Amino acid sequence: MHVVPIALTIAGSDSGGGAGIQADLKTFSALGVYGASVITALTAQNTQAVSMVEAASPAMIAAQMAAVFDDLDVRAVKLGMLGDAKAIATVARGLTERTLPVVLDPVMVAKSGDRLLEPAALDALRSQLLPLSTLLTPNLPEAADLLGCASATTESEMARQGHALRAMGPQAVLMKGGHAAGAKCVDLLIAAEGVTRLTAPRLATRNTHGTGCTLSAGIAVGLAQGMKLKDAVTRAHDYLQGAIAAADGLGVGSGHGPVHHFHKVWCDG
Repeated sequence: MHVVPIALTIAGSDSGGGAGIQADLKTFSALGVYGASVITALTAQNTQAVSMVEAASPAMIAAQMAAVFDDLDVRAVKLGMLGDAKAIATVARGLTERTLPVVLDPVMVAKSGDRLLEPAALDALRSQLLPLSTLLTPNLPEAADLLGCASATTESEMARQGHALRAMGPQAVLMKGGHAAGAKCVDLLIAAEGVTRLTAPRLATRNTHGTGCTLSAGIAVGLAQGMKLKDAVTRAHDYLQGAIAAADGLGVGSGHGPVHHFHKVWCDG
């Protein structure tokens, strides 16, 4: 009997369906793994704004993690919005004794500009979760926040910041260049084996809600399926480019719409 690998997302819920838990589960399904979830927070949001955030209690986060791990054979974990230091500590405790690939997307600010991580929680993220991570996937502002410096504006600065972040504990760092300028979007995977450069045309669309969640979830899928990190990153990068290219065809909302997670599945994709 063929057993489908299981990936777990630990993140916040997006009521608009474009990011967070919803984006992760869509990505898991689109790329062929079974998705389980631990919800760290509820958000009332759409394509225009986040109007309310309500955190799950540490006890509830711990109970969800225990329920999943006690029964499901989880092969990889993706971490997204955690919200505060208590949630970070709870998640770290639940992962410390497990030897699983962990992809950490340090969600700090929503596409709308609303802050999703308390500034006081940055130290907890640095000290407790970076050392547990197989891969850290910051965008340029997130990398700057973690390092306490200005955002990178050149590839050489991206590489330097990526190496500095890797020295803080994660096995590898994927510096995402979506916030940079230029006709091409450049991501840098910084690992023990060296630096891998991934490029894509910068597409003219405002429908990019959930890109970071989708990319990190896609990488977690590859790791759950037994792929090597570089291969998992490359496939997820290609998948995301297709999802962005098809995003305008969805027509969801009047703000920053979501990418099209099922662009290879839906007949109109």
